[in-house]
Amino acid sequence: MLLLVGLGNPGAKYARNRHNIGFMAVDEIARRHGFSPWRRRFQGETSEGTLDSERVILLKPETFMNESGRSVQAAASFFKLGVGDVTVFQDELELPPCKLRVKVGGGIAGHNGLRSISAHIGNEYRRVRLGIGHPGVKELVHGHVLSDFAKADMPWVEALCDAVADNAGLLIGRRDSTFANKVHLALQAKGFLDKGDVGAA
Repeated sequence: MLLLVGLGNPGAKYARNRHNIGFMAVDEIARRHGFSPWRRRFQGETSEGTLDSERVILLKPETFMNESGRSVQAAASFFKLGVGDVTVFQDELELPPCKLRVKVGGGIAGHNGLRSISAHIGNEYRRVRLGIGHPGVKELVHGHVLSDFAKADMPWVEALCDAVADNAGLLIGRRDSTFANKVHLALQAKGFLDKGDVGAA
C-alpha cells in the first residue's frame, strides 16, 4: 500500500490558489481512476483505490499547510506505512510553471508543508514537485502562492494534473524518471513546453 498526499489549504477560499496544486493533482487522480468518494479522517480527507494493481490511499490534509505533517503521520501510522511509502504532491516555486520534478528526500526550500511532514515522519519521502514559478523577489512569495492561478494559467494547470493522473501508475511502480518524462512529453505534445526543453526526470 502507498500513501499519496496532495498539499494545500482547505476551503473554497483557497481552492484555486497556486499553493493548492497538490490538492488539484490528487483530485484528478481520484477522478480519473474511479477512487472512492472522499471522506473525513486523519485530520484530512481520504479516497481509496487501486493503481498498477496496488492499493493506494489519497490524502488531502485539512490542518492547513503549516501543520500537514500531523495528518500525514496519523494516516501513515494507521496503515503502518514507512516514510518510503509516502509520496507528496507539492507546489514548487523553484520550477517554472508547468515543469515537474520527482525526488526522494532533499531540502524543503522553505516549504512549510514539507517542513511539517519532515518533522513528523522523517525526510526520505518522495516529492512530486509541481512548478508554479517564482514571483522574482522573496517579499512577493507569500502573496504569490496564496493567490489564485490566473485564468490564462488554467489550461496548463489542468493539462499538468491530467498528465500526472494519466501516468500515476508509474509512480506506484516506483518508475519515477519514466513518470516524469511521460508527463513532460504529454505537456510538450499539448504545446505547453518547448521541444528544446530538457526532460523532466
